[in-house]
Amino acid sequence: MTSNTQTMKAALVETNGGDFRLAEIARPAPAKGEVLVRIHASGVNPLDTKIRAGAAAHARHPLPAILGLDLAGVVEAVAPDVTTFHPGDEVYGMTGGVGGIQGTLAEFASVDARLLAIKPGNLTMREAAALPLVTITAWEGLVDRAHVRPGQTLLVQGGGGGVGHVAVQIGAALGARVFATDSVGKADFIRSMGATPIDYAAEPLEDYVARHTGGEGFDLVYDTGGGAVLDASFQAVKRFGHVVSCLGWGTHALAPLSFKAGTYSGVFTLAPLLNGIGRAHHGEILRDAAALVEAGKLVPRLDPRTFAIDAVTEAHTAIVDRSAAGKIVVSIAGAA
Repeated sequence: MTSNTQTMKAALVETNGGDFRLAEIARPAPAKGEVLVRIHASGVNPLDTKIRAGAAAHARHPLPAILGLDLAGVVEAVAPDVTTFHPGDEVYGMTGGVGGIQGTLAEFASVDARLLAIKPGNLTMREAAALPLVTITAWEGLVDRAHVRPGQTLLVQGGGGGVGHVAVQIGAALGARVFATDSVGKADFIRSMGATPIDYAAEPLEDYVARHTGGEGFDLVYDTGGGAVLDASFQAVKRFGHVVSCLGWGTHALAPLSFKAGTYSGVFTLAPLLNGIGRAHHGEILRDAAALVEAGKLVPRLDPRTFAIDAVTEAHTAIVDRSAAGKIVVSIAGAA
């Protein structure tokens, strides 16, 4: 696919809301602490569509740019100071696409080795590329902030979505009793992950809190929706309980949580990419997650459609128009 060893194909977006343009640009070389990855698959996240639309100032990724946060691929070369990976290693990670760092919609990327982990051996490249952002986001909320423990009741708001379906599985794997709100059409999927589905449109909050917790509330609530869903989460948590949100960006009344002496944590998964602090922890999370994947306790849900690198605009459209039935992944080179 690449015409010579000095260049690579990449999907560029040059203006807010513009289509992607396939271009041939210089291939990067690994700097200190980096590895060069031949990218096989690039996961597409809703954040990518917001960056492209010019609606994600917090991502600090000005256009023109190569988008794409998640990758799975094979290590092509390593900087002399890198000893953790070697050419030929199959890896996955959330490595760029924000903060001016080259994204993953390209044949190659030179990435900070600390952000990578060995790809789970039982996943294809496409499956592995679906996991990094959503897995790190779910893990930071449940494990790092909420310290989920066996026997706790966990409510995942939006449990059939990207972050939500990973949070459901991590919670279940770590011994929590998991409940998940979503539309009725996702009930069977939620049930298949070992959680109890709650149709938020058909059952008022007070009713499902009464039915599942005797009116006490849930030990932990993970909000993946923000806005009114976060406000509802403050109502759904129990006394001394904990609420986590990955979209807690609005203005909220804390009284419902404060009256329960509850606690709240926010998750901002992009921070290590933007400020360089804590990048090694992302690699650690993905190593731990790979163990869950290989044990059959964490399974990514992929949209069945396949998109090549020259069809990235269509891949973004599938997210914007909400037609995706699982994670959208773009195949870059030789992806299985």
